[in-house]
Amino acid sequence: MSVLPDRVVPTSDAYRENRESLLRQIAAHDEQLALVNGGGGPKYVERHRGRGKMLVRERIDALLDPGSPFLELSPLAAYGSEFPVGAGNVSGIGFVEGVECMITGSDPTVRGGAMNPYSLRKNLRTNDIIRENRLPTIALTESGGADLPTQSEVFIPGGRGFRDITSASAAGIPQISLVFGNSTAGGAYVPGMSDYVVMIKERSKVFLGGPPLVKMATGEDSDDESLGGAEMHARVSGLADYFAVDEMDAIRIGRQIVKRLNHRKLGPPPRGAGRPPKYDPEHLLGIPSADPKVPFDPRDVIARIVDDSDFDEFKPLYGTSLVTGWAELHGYPIGILANHRGVLFSEESEKAAQFIQLANQIDTPLLFLQNTTGYMVGKEFEQRGIIKDGAKMINAVSNSRVPHLTVNMAASYGAGNYGMCGRAYGPRFLFAWPNAKSAVMGPTQLAGVMSIVARESAASMGKPFDEEADAAMRQMVEDQIERESLAMFMSGKVYDDGIIDPRDTRTVLGLCLGVVHNTPIEGTRGYGVFRM
Repeated sequence: MSVLPDRVVPTSDAYRENRESLLRQIAAHDEQLALVNGGGGPKYVERHRGRGKMLVRERIDALLDPGSPFLELSPLAAYGSEFPVGAGNVSGIGFVEGVECMITGSDPTVRGGAMNPYSLRKNLRTNDIIRENRLPTIALTESGGADLPTQSEVFIPGGRGFRDITSASAAGIPQISLVFGNSTAGGAYVPGMSDYVVMIKERSKVFLGGPPLVKMATGEDSDDESLGGAEMHARVSGLADYFAVDEMDAIRIGRQIVKRLNHRKLGPPPRGAGRPPKYDPEHLLGIPSADPKVPFDPRDVIARIVDDSDFDEFKPLYGTSLVTGWAELHGYPIGILANHRGVLFSEESEKAAQFIQLANQIDTPLLFLQNTTGYMVGKEFEQRGIIKDGAKMINAVSNSRVPHLTVNMAASYGAGNYGMCGRAYGPRFLFAWPNAKSAVMGPTQLAGVMSIVARESAASMGKPFDEEADAAMRQMVEDQIERESLAMFMSGKVYDDGIIDPRDTRTVLGLCLGVVHNTPIEGTRGYGVFRM
């Protein structure tokens, strides 16, 4: 056993400063979550309740096993846009009859549950997670289809959503639709392509075109019930497989469907329950530096998330800006790559490439803990082959076949984001701490590069250089990049799967490891390990 030491000093000034900074960022994040949980606002929530209907989160709570966790995904989607934070829908992973399921639901209090460009982006990401992790899916359906003013951004790419449903079904991933209200136009294809469909008496309405559209298209007069009511679909069209008397009955039937799925995990079970870390996870608030330029030792983080704080470090004396090693988390074996001093040199790149290959040899999932400013630049490092070495690391990440999990603990800049398995490199899950930042480079560096280029351009043309305008430009660019690198901005773009409280990291990663083990855990084969 290689138990990591406890080196955190909660009484130090640095710790207190770090903790206070992170708590402020958590509070700002919680303010946005409160807006999401409020749906479309008091007016529309009360109108929905006045119709005798449950809110989407109440439906999810009733569907889940009592006392079980629910890992909500991308709750801040659309933050910073003209659309409501949360994008008008809810998605997340929870336990139904002991089975991990993806649960999705439109929020009818937000523009009738219509799909906007951000809810589409969120839905498509959800579908990726479903496919990659073989997650049975329960759709709580009540949507008017596309948000018509933005249909040009939704209609064409939105077709993939229906393709994803039937593709998942073809792959043996059950698709269940519980229809709670109107499901019209594009929304009608959700139950239409699901394996199991539950509709509610005098509540569910499923049709391609409602009475007004039918009247305009064909001249035919019709009412909701005969056109697309639950009883009609249960007795006449056959679209409804189950006929529920009310919302709670529909949820009961949905749970029974899951119970009969005979769903089995294809990956190995955990080696045991997993003993908790030896050190207090509360200390995670004081570890990441308030000043992003000040590095911190990721071993202090690892010691508070892995089982028994037990970590076997690999190549501890080589490439010391990157920590690599083996541990267990909630009983699951895992390999960890964690940035120490931000910059990745050739040694770190070669070490990472070898470690990733080893993980694939022994079929072990990988966890990337990001705090990187990117690969080192400069004449010396270019001549030593930083491009080739960085490419080795990126190649290893790209071609690794074991599941990857990524957490951005502080910074994820430049190509370091790629080497440390950023969004473009297909991690099964990617989460960020509230203090996290991501961009092509730091704000000061980016603005400085633009200034140097402008200065050289002016000199080459023999023109005077406007120092005052340059200073204003640099400040404007720095402000923009700083704003667009923040965790909430990135989460709003659905570039991660959510912002998490550092204290919840172990729990979230444990849930994710359970999910990824729905699939076989198999590394890439064909080559022996390259010793770089």
